[in-house]
Amino acid sequence: MGIATDISLLVVAAFFCGLLMQRIGQPLILGYILAGVALGPHTGGITVGDVHDIELLAEIGVALLLFALGLEFSIKDLKPVKKVALIGTPIQMGLTIALGYGIGTLLGWEWRDALWLGALISLSSTMVILKTLMNQGWLGTLSSKVMVGMLIIQDLAVVPLMIILPQLNNPAMGMQTLGVAAIKAAVFLFAMIFLGTRLLPKLMEHIAKLGSRELFLLAITAIGLGIGYITYIVGLSFAFGAFVAGMVLSESDYGHQALSDIIPLRDLFGLLFFASVGMLLDPEFLVDHIGQVLILVTLVSLGKGLIFGGIARLFNYGNVVPLAVGLGLFQVGEFSFVLARVGVATESISHELYSLVLTTAVVTMVLTPLVSAQTTRLYALRKRWFRHEPLETINVPEEGFRNHVVIAGGGRVGRHIAGVLQRLGLPFIIIELDQRRVEQARQNSMPVVYGDASHEIVLEAADILTARLLLITIPSVVEAQSIVTHARKMAEEIAIITRASGMESIAIFRDEGVSEVVLPEFEAGQEMTRKALLHLRIPPTEIQHQTETLRQETFAPILGGDNHYNTLSQLRGAEQLFDLEWVRLEPSCDLIGSSLGESQIRTKTGVSVVGVLRSDQLIPNPDIHLRFQECDLVAIIGTDSARGLFQALAVTNTPTG
Repeated sequence: MGIATDISLLVVAAFFCGLLMQRIGQPLILGYILAGVALGPHTGGITVGDVHDIELLAEIGVALLLFALGLEFSIKDLKPVKKVALIGTPIQMGLTIALGYGIGTLLGWEWRDALWLGALISLSSTMVILKTLMNQGWLGTLSSKVMVGMLIIQDLAVVPLMIILPQLNNPAMGMQTLGVAAIKAAVFLFAMIFLGTRLLPKLMEHIAKLGSRELFLLAITAIGLGIGYITYIVGLSFAFGAFVAGMVLSESDYGHQALSDIIPLRDLFGLLFFASVGMLLDPEFLVDHIGQVLILVTLVSLGKGLIFGGIARLFNYGNVVPLAVGLGLFQVGEFSFVLARVGVATESISHELYSLVLTTAVVTMVLTPLVSAQTTRLYALRKRWFRHEPLETINVPEEGFRNHVVIAGGGRVGRHIAGVLQRLGLPFIIIELDQRRVEQARQNSMPVVYGDASHEIVLEAADILTARLLLITIPSVVEAQSIVTHARKMAEEIAIITRASGMESIAIFRDEGVSEVVLPEFEAGQEMTRKALLHLRIPPTEIQHQTETLRQETFAPILGGDNHYNTLSQLRGAEQLFDLEWVRLEPSCDLIGSSLGESQIRTKTGVSVVGVLRSDQLIPNPDIHLRFQECDLVAIIGTDSARGLFQALAVTNTPTG
């Protein structure tokens, strides 16, 4: 069956290896690489028939990943990191090439091999770091934007490197070819920005109106891969063209839908890429050259990590950003494979150097998810070792806060709560690790601490000891549980309300002493149920009865009888007997001109007047001296029969004669 059999073997092997990695708490991409090693041509046993075909399919995976990246990162999102990307990346590549040249010289290589080594290790892996960031939930943070910006420039630099390096003995011809490539790139970018932004959104709008989900998926795939193929024809990177197409589409109204549709396809072809990386690893070569490989991996990882971290610091990125960038981009990238193949084809480098760089690249890729995951731990250690170093705080008074609300998480939910507290004049402080959200809080004049709320030093900076309430809006149960544990250790009596992702986590938080647990999906379901039943003309009291019964059936068995939830349910049940309703007083009714005391509304009807809306002014809890006027809106509560009596009173005029 050929390629079909190979793909089937890879998918099955990747599933079991990925399942194994999941069980031991490691990233799935390590399982995909392991599957490639197991089925590769160097390990014996069951082997993929044609590795080259898998590599070709893997290139589609790279293109789809960058296409999806373009859909997620608009041009506006990349503006904050343009300086470090456009200026910092060339500096980084120059320093890394010098590092590689020094390593090659140290190992006794000739100057040309050493220079090629520097060029090959100067590139980092877009595919690996993006997948790692997605798995860790860091995509969208300032650190990830810095990394993505630098990776884009690196990917663009592959084209001139492919032209210049083989032409080391003929610089004039190399510069001429490079000039032609630069003109092609400029023309392509101009066409995509000025024509693509006008044509592609209209095309997507037309396809969306056809109403076919299948045709929509086919259209976005064709756009991504088709534009990538056009860039390949004109001599540029296939993956770069797909990325630009994604960025253009991200500015349209259908960018989010296109992203959600392309993700499954991206993940499947991405699996083939990581498996193909594993197939390149020759265990026998690794064993025979273990010394050189270890030296290269160590020197390259440490050297590139320091260079990337230093570049980020040089461009005034502080806190966790330099550490995250250094621990994320230390690996050798997939485009190094492409560049190395050019070197072998032009006889610029030997097969031994090719295999050595290849093995080093694969090993660093495997290490990336493990090393990158240590960012938070190392950053926390740094804060403990250097306690004199203040955390970054914004709009926080020098004297701090007392009796305030601490909001762990400055996402949409956290900002919504903060906005309400801000309007009410209640003191609060947000804890957030995403620099983008920190900037949003700064713009809204909200007090915020930059840091991870699961660390005691960050909670201390938010004055957790003097706070009256802790709200945890972070969706991750593991992170929320860690925050609860540290908060309880520091402030035993503080009330805690947390967000939960599922019913199974409610019992966990109950054992941790959380005061209240909120299930966003459940609350959304309750609200949609209310609105649906209102449209179906179900009486409000029956709607209240059904939704509150469902709430009690859902939460009470889990929360048990040792809390206030049963009391709360009983209070909500009592509300079923009443329903707030607004009634307009007709000009001819007997109530006009009478005071609330004179009309004896409660005695005659049984309702209570709780408010009056007059000329867009609300009069809450009116006293007995308030006199009714024409067109007043009166807020009443009472039973159905009592409200019916008041409604009749509000429209009738008793005959006088």
